[in-house]
Amino acid sequence: MWSAIIREFADSPSQLRVAKFLLENGFGVNPKGRIMCNDIEISATRLAKAINTDRRVVDATAHRILEQASLRSVFTHLRATPDLSLLTTPLGLSVITVLPRDARERGIVGAVVSVICGYDLTLRQIFVTDPVLSEEPKLVVIIDGDIPGNVIEAIRKLPQVRQVIL
Repeated sequence: MWSAIIREFADSPSQLRVAKFLLENGFGVNPKGRIMCNDIEISATRLAKAINTDRRVVDATAHRILEQASLRSVFTHLRATPDLSLLTTPLGLSVITVLPRDARERGIVGAVVSVICGYDLTLRQIFVTDPVLSEEPKLVVIIDGDIPGNVIEAIRKLPQVRQVIL
């Protein structure tokens, strides 16, 4: 998918920036060409200001997305989800970010979850960036409380794991 987006917007780096921002934030495009965050319309002017571009670039990107069937099918179904990794301190949570050796390999999430469950830790959220939609796929795991060092080492030793970030 990411390669299709890059191809579609190869002639317009500013529109590519808008499309990437929409995708990374779970913002969709409705059939009328309006930018949406779930069921809330986002002003093209505000979005343009946030990414330092012109409102017309945002509008043109949304309409271009609707013209391309493969992009339309993705962007008309995007939904935003709360990211608990941004609330770790007030909620007493910890975050482990896992960078895989090969994100297309099967079983990465299962292996990491198996380690965590083996230590009887409570999972609050798992966020996986899709290897097709993301330039740098990763697995983000949010856990109640502190993460024991032996859990981190066990995850680090998994053959699918390239790097663990705390």
